[in-house]
Amino acid sequence: MNLFKIFIAAFLIDNVVLMRFLALCPFIGMSTDEDKSIGMGLAVTFVTVLATAVTWPIYRFILSKEGMFNSLGGLEFLQILVFILVIASLVQLVEFFLKKMAPGLYQSMGIYLALITTNCAILAVTFDVWSKGYNYPEALVYAAGVALGFLLSLLLMAGIRRRIKVSPVPAFLKGTPILFVTAALLSMAFMGFGGLVK
Repeated sequence: MNLFKIFIAAFLIDNVVLMRFLALCPFIGMSTDEDKSIGMGLAVTFVTVLATAVTWPIYRFILSKEGMFNSLGGLEFLQILVFILVIASLVQLVEFFLKKMAPGLYQSMGIYLALITTNCAILAVTFDVWSKGYNYPEALVYAAGVALGFLLSLLLMAGIRRRIKVSPVPAFLKGTPILFVTAALLSMAFMGFGGLVK
């Protein structure tokens, strides 16, 4: 039951985009249609879960004060550097895969695919699992919840943007302003999930 609570909290209650306001650049940039949203969401899910799977043992057994280099007082100061290198390597893997297997999606994602490397939500997950004190299975469930929450927010915004295109939006709100107003309203709706898990 604890794993279920962790997943629901990461997926809905603490949604990485709508409640924590991380990864807003790909959220706005890749939610223009459902196909792009699904492609970006799945790529981020893959990288997030795999990055957590790799960085958790690296931190636990190598970088932390209880790790291999405990005689040096730990190598925790290298955490950001090591985690970013792991994430960048995984993004390259995703990029190679999409280039070969789904060239259309690769082209449509454009610069946003490379920006997964600097997606603050992925880096935040790798830090969160330690600040929340999760063990390895809990860390993986949390990472999956966060990443699928990101996918959910992309799909919601893509559906709403389709409706906005045919709606009479006042001139001063057209473009990016209406998207941020919409994101704010979605965020308020997600506040309703606050008491779902105790």
